[in-house]
Amino acid sequence: MRDFQGKTAIVTGAGSGIGAAIAIELAASGAHVVAADIDIASAVRTVTQISSTLGNARACQVDVADPRSVEQMVAFAVETFGGLQLAVNNAGIGGPSETTVNYPLEDWQKIIDVNLNGVFYGLKYEIAAMLKSGGGAIVNMSSILGSVGWENACAYVSTKHALVGLTKTAALEYAGQNIRINAVGPAFIDTPLLAKNLDAEAIGQLAALHPIGRLGTPEEVSALTCFLLSADASFITGSYHLVDGGYTAK
Repeated sequence: MRDFQGKTAIVTGAGSGIGAAIAIELAASGAHVVAADIDIASAVRTVTQISSTLGNARACQVDVADPRSVEQMVAFAVETFGGLQLAVNNAGIGGPSETTVNYPLEDWQKIIDVNLNGVFYGLKYEIAAMLKSGGGAIVNMSSILGSVGWENACAYVSTKHALVGLTKTAALEYAGQNIRINAVGPAFIDTPLLAKNLDAEAIGQLAALHPIGRLGTPEEVSALTCFLLSADASFITGSYHLVDGGYTAK
């Protein structure tokens, strides 16, 4: 466990999967956690799990595609816990499986709005709050598809590549002001969303793509994320860290 005593953290997409695992680990390590999600009921479930045994957390509804909503989320964290030192911009969506020529314009725009613009809005308001709190650390959730392509997913892949560039740029801008910013790139992770959308055969095919021979777990992504947020990673900023079971080593 890392020591996050006395620090406040925001985690977007905290209602399930990777986001929930990160929120739970941060709280177990002493942080005050704002579990944010567009589905407030799922955020409340995460907070209930945290508050019952692990620590202090509050649920917050956020639409990361709406800059005003993101600004209000950050203000809520500061007003509730007195400042902001940690943030994980994890919220994201997939999209239809379609070739670039046939990709629906409305889906392209929606995925850009959530996966890329949402992270920009997060950085914009989180960094401003952290500067007032004396510094902090941020992790942006990219993907293995921030470094490789995937057929029929032009919007998703584009946002995850762009997110890495955004991370590096912001990290350079604020490295001298005690704010570290990194990106994490998970491979295919065993989450409820994956199980809901794919049958056992398809999940088995995805698992076989990883040299390690299985899907990752949300807790494995959380372990890397929380390390990057911690003082143990004090000399790491502007970088992109894969947790992919060897997928991109092929």
